[in-house]
Amino acid sequence: MKLVTAIIQDKDATKLSNAFVKANIRATRLSTTGGFLRSGNTTYMMAIEDERVTEVLEIIKTVSQKRKQFMVPPLGMDADHAGSYPVEVEVGGATVFTQAIDDFYRF
Repeated sequence: MKLVTAIIQDKDATKLSNAFVKANIRATRLSTTGGFLRSGNTTYMMAIEDERVTEVLEIIKTVSQKRKQFMVPPLGMDADHAGSYPVEVEVGGATVFTQAIDDFYRF
């Protein structure tokens, strides 16, 4: 068994939930905040059989799209550009961690 933790952008959360349901994958969905833009994220945690980890990763990779977004750099981030013009940054995609599970119980 593996514990898969996936952090994705809120924009992709519902689509990913639907993909998990369709693939009969149970996942716990948590609202989280963080990252470079301090934007809303969704974190999924799931215990999954070793042989299904690749399937889960492919679903996450397919659904969690990278996109470009404009932002104004926060004060102090870059003294030459702070507060001046928006810059284009790449957001989205997914950050995924896998960990071995010694024991797993469902009551």
